[in-house]
Amino acid sequence: MVRWPMMGLILFIMATACAHTVAVPEMQTGRFDNPEASWGAVLQQFVAENGRVDFSGLAAGPDDLHTYVAFIARYSPGSHPQLFAAPADRLAYHINAYNALSMYNVLATGIPESLSGYGKVNFFYFQKLTIGGKKISLYDYENKIIRPMGDERVHFALNCMSVGCPRLPREPFRAAHLNDQLDRETRRFMAEPRNVQVDHAGQTIRLSEIFRFYKEDFTRANGSLPAYVNRYRSEPVPEGYRVTYIPYDWTVNRQK
Repeated sequence: MVRWPMMGLILFIMATACAHTVAVPEMQTGRFDNPEASWGAVLQQFVAENGRVDFSGLAAGPDDLHTYVAFIARYSPGSHPQLFAAPADRLAYHINAYNALSMYNVLATGIPESLSGYGKVNFFYFQKLTIGGKKISLYDYENKIIRPMGDERVHFALNCMSVGCPRLPREPFRAAHLNDQLDRETRRFMAEPRNVQVDHAGQTIRLSEIFRFYKEDFTRANGSLPAYVNRYRSEPVPEGYRVTYIPYDWTVNRQK
């Protein structure tokens, strides 16, 4: 959930030199026939209603997460397209996989306090995760595989486990309900004051920096950022106001 286009070449060189493949957990065969149930169990047991994650508890009991990460490592729409026939099947898989791998990556990097600074580069670029037998960074996964699928609402569903992210739901994204789930998460994001603020005196709208990171995705969908926001808000923002951005909080989204 981060983009630095001006640093691309430098980061590519550094990533090539410093890349590290995160180990895939051993196959948890007991429930591997229903990996989504394992991911659902993680979300129910270790994610609070406010979206905060009990990383300490998860580190002590990671079996369900390990089962799901092992599934992701072996099966993907790229490696087994017959298992993901419809676009909704593929997109739901990728959203769940991104969120689970981000969670797993927090454990793999020692549950850091923050993903800012070098930690951000390491977390999103240097750490390589395995998806369908192929190694890829979270940055490339989001920007080369998920975003090109063309649904900008994924930015309110993908979660890199930092405080500035959208709230992490306590249920998996499912193909049969994906459109409704994406709408629900987008509306919830727009309704939270931490993400959308209106200053009538200064005629300014302050938006989460997610809207700056992916501005072209939202404006392509609806022309302007305020117009896009108003698609999902019960109380519209004035479309003529100036837009500024709320700095992103890279603190790891752990339970206190």
